[in-house]
Amino acid sequence: MRAVWRAARAAVRRRKLQTFLIGLVVLLCSATTVVSLALLDASSAPFDRAFAAKHGAHAVAAFDPARVTETQLTSATAGVTATAGPFGQVVVKPETDSGVIRGTPLTVVGRADPGGPVDQLDVWHGRWPSGPGEIVLAFTPDPDFELGPLASTTEVVTGGVTLKVVGFAESINNSADGWVTPAQVAALHPTGLQMLYRFAGDVSTRDAVNARLAGVTTGLPGEALIAGEPYLTVKEKAAEDLGVYLPLLGTFGVLGLLVAVLIVGNVVSGAVISGFRHIGVLKAVGFTPRQVVAVYLLMVSVPAVAGAVPGAVIGALGGQSLIGEAFRGFGFGDTQVRWWVWLTALLGVPAIVLIAAMLPARRAHRLSAAEAISAGSAQRRGRALRIQRALSGSRLPRPVSLGLGLPFARPGRTALTMAALVLGVVTVTFSAGLGTTLTRVGVIDNQVSGDIGVRGLSPIFGTPTTRTDTQVEELLRGLPGTARVGVFATTELSVVGSSEPLLVNFTRGDVAELGYRAQLLGGHWMSAPDEVVAPSKVLLERGLKVGDRITVDAGGRHTTFRVVGETVRGPSGAPGLIAQWPALTTTVADPHLQPSDYFYQVQLQPGNDLDNYAEAVKAADSGLMAWNNTGTDSFSIIVAGFSATLGVLLALVAALGVLNTVALNVLERRRDLGMLKSIGMTPRQVVAMMVTSMGALGLLGGLLGLPLGILTHRVVIPMVSDAAHTRLPESVIAVWTPAVVVLLILSGVAIAVLGALLPARSAARLTIAQVLHNE
Repeated sequence: MRAVWRAARAAVRRRKLQTFLIGLVVLLCSATTVVSLALLDASSAPFDRAFAAKHGAHAVAAFDPARVTETQLTSATAGVTATAGPFGQVVVKPETDSGVIRGTPLTVVGRADPGGPVDQLDVWHGRWPSGPGEIVLAFTPDPDFELGPLASTTEVVTGGVTLKVVGFAESINNSADGWVTPAQVAALHPTGLQMLYRFAGDVSTRDAVNARLAGVTTGLPGEALIAGEPYLTVKEKAAEDLGVYLPLLGTFGVLGLLVAVLIVGNVVSGAVISGFRHIGVLKAVGFTPRQVVAVYLLMVSVPAVAGAVPGAVIGALGGQSLIGEAFRGFGFGDTQVRWWVWLTALLGVPAIVLIAAMLPARRAHRLSAAEAISAGSAQRRGRALRIQRALSGSRLPRPVSLGLGLPFARPGRTALTMAALVLGVVTVTFSAGLGTTLTRVGVIDNQVSGDIGVRGLSPIFGTPTTRTDTQVEELLRGLPGTARVGVFATTELSVVGSSEPLLVNFTRGDVAELGYRAQLLGGHWMSAPDEVVAPSKVLLERGLKVGDRITVDAGGRHTTFRVVGETVRGPSGAPGLIAQWPALTTTVADPHLQPSDYFYQVQLQPGNDLDNYAEAVKAADSGLMAWNNTGTDSFSIIVAGFSATLGVLLALVAALGVLNTVALNVLERRRDLGMLKSIGMTPRQVVAMMVTSMGALGLLGGLLGLPLGILTHRVVIPMVSDAAHTRLPESVIAVWTPAVVVLLILSGVAIAVLGALLPARSAARLTIAQVLHNE
């Protein structure tokens, strides 16, 4: 065994370039594998993992305190693995002059702390209530908006009781709209008792959860259960939101794994094959076949382990960053890269190295010393030689014809290199198409959002404006640089025949000219008070189409709207119907709109600085919030970020595979290179020959990878669009112009040339004396 170790250690020291390449490729492939597995893992049941981490409740139940006691509730544990409660529960309606949540009824629960065995809450801003007169509201973090300290005037006023908002929290179950101390909820006279249950056994369907809930409440007084909501309601909503990300994460994850496996197999098997001559020498001096195999397994294992450890760490950090960005704002807290992901890469990639080395090493195991030496030095005959001779008779420059023939000498190695190049081009093509699609969607969003967005401050963030909506519009139109102003009054109305309310944006001013009319997918712009334009998201979610009618109910007053147009996007932050302003007074008898219920979109004259204009709005009225509306949304930034990261990483890994192929070709053809130089081949011609050999593969890889990348884009983008419940125009999906197609085909050449250049220059510097000395 000592001889095996000494021979392997000597081979590692002697083959510095191969050792470095194996270590570098394993490092990058380990990082790629961790990121890819992390993306695939994140795209597989992310809600279930977050639900388990936060000990979510399988059922949130409300009981009538007049029919059941707290003792009876805590004693009912049939089929239950964990419970929390009973908590006092009351539904309150904030008074409209508080400005918080526009008077929407709130379910308030009394809890002593945010922890506990079931439905652990995440207080992401502020603190938990510590005494009477304090409340924490249920809000999901907005990744686009960083909250400052809560205003001292932020209050919920209901029934003469004033509750100061001291924090925001999120619940994986959405079990309440706000939380107070148990003493405070008692002062609000609770009308229910909330219990949170985790059940044993099957809870995969609504019927199963309801059966478990029925079992635990069997011994309780009749009609004690007021309502019970299974967790699947929240899970389905989360799946709808996350569906936008999952096809993208899965696509990049699969591509990353394929490239990593191909490159590692190519690099390691090539390293062993190129050492056949050395294998023959070892056998000649007395090494047994098993010892020879052990030498080469050890030789590739050392750099493999040295590369896998830092690669797994880098991949875990990078994957955590990508996943954390992708899942921010979904109420899942910090989504972690799980331990099995980096452990799989840490053990799996070296295992692939050993398997890739074992196959050619076992072939060498069967060869005699003379055969192994001959396999490592003799010229390969057969189809490759015939092709090389045919090319030499062409009119192509001799370095080019020789370079085009090189890939045929090692067809297996060439096939693996080609496969990696094709996948690299597929990734680059998909990333480029995805980036262009996001850019065009962003252009649509900017067109319908105006240059500047303005809204009256909510009491949560400061003192609201004292101006009316008309006065705010006059203020904006009077500021230097204003070209157009659109005014929106947003209110939520009940829909007759549906339990889901509907957002309606009543508009006036220059709304149509801001870009909404230009983005119509079908129909026409509204021309009467009973006509509305609807975003495709609203139509798809409600099963409507242009021409259908919608009847809304506002305080007993019924109004019927007819959908006359479909647009790509609704107003930013308010994805609802777009109606004319006169319909506001005919539809809603008493709107009770607060300053924060109005928002304004401003288009500036060319040449004006947007940020300066936003500051001018704030300076003119401190009760107004103004912002630059032309930026890219967080989803586009996140997706573009990880697609660009994965695209560059996989292209780099593919280039390393090419570098390894060329380095092995140079090692195997040192004698041929010396002979060519001895008859007059210049260093530049050597570089041209080696680069041409891979450039041709890169061109073929581009021609094969481009349609596969376009097909992937064509399949994945509609999946993302369907998950987002929106319809995209063809101009957003058809992003492949002739110039882009040519560049993407050449990306395969660029990857191949980038990988081939360094070893080609090394081959060019090889002298005849070095070759003769080596022989």
